[in-house]
Amino acid sequence: MNENIQPLNPIAFSLGPFDVHWYGVIIGTGLALALWLAIREADRRGLPKDTFPDLMVWAIPIAIISARIYYVMFQWDFYQNHPGEIIKIWNGGIAIHGALIGSVLTAYFFTKSKQISFWKVADIAAPSIILGQAIGRWGNFMNQEAHGGEVTRAFLENLHLPTFIIDQMYINGTYYHPTFLYESLWDFAGVILLIALRRVNLQRGEIFLSYMIWYSIGRFFIEGLRTDSLMLTENLRMAQTISMGLILLAAALFVYRRKSGLANVRYLDKGNE
Repeated sequence: MNENIQPLNPIAFSLGPFDVHWYGVIIGTGLALALWLAIREADRRGLPKDTFPDLMVWAIPIAIISARIYYVMFQWDFYQNHPGEIIKIWNGGIAIHGALIGSVLTAYFFTKSKQISFWKVADIAAPSIILGQAIGRWGNFMNQEAHGGEVTRAFLENLHLPTFIIDQMYINGTYYHPTFLYESLWDFAGVILLIALRRVNLQRGEIFLSYMIWYSIGRFFIEGLRTDSLMLTENLRMAQTISMGLILLAAALFVYRRKSGLANVRYLDKGNE
């Protein structure tokens, strides 16, 4: 019977009085694999071996802080009355757009200080970023969050999903769209696409811009299914607004950089300028 379905334990293990949540384990795993992928490609493209490890020392904490600030800003009605909850990121509540803002700004200033090309670093990092996102969505799965609207069990079974996913989508007596899964699969497809684009030898910066467009298209449509969206206004979802803005910005940069000659270096070309 449905009433007997038990959610997966969000706690992976305990160290004395401290609980280690699956959310953190999964996010950490995604970051580790993303960094590994970036380091491998950076070495092939002639960047110093310590480029991405040094960048991550700054980018990871700044991205986490900016992602949490972004989320809390749009949930301030709750957090102003529960300030002790603000630091509890292990319960979820970090916004990827906030993380992207923080990490991109960090990368920009980092590359300037190292006198290497921001766009070269961004192109190398693009598949890693979306890989981390694809894996990180499973942290939402463990927390039973970032789901969509109500569906039936029959609907989920018709998607040929494993039973453990169907059961985890049973929350407080109702089944929900596994939007975490839709986005994770879209992002894994994005990893394959962006790695394939390396062989196309696009002009510098265009793999990262392709990432912006690919991720934003998927996020725009999947966000429309979710029930926990951060809202800009009563009827306007923040993530959909940001996604449309990023698509337009990336397309404009594609055209501008090509016409202005700023993208006259290609991905596989040597040099870090």
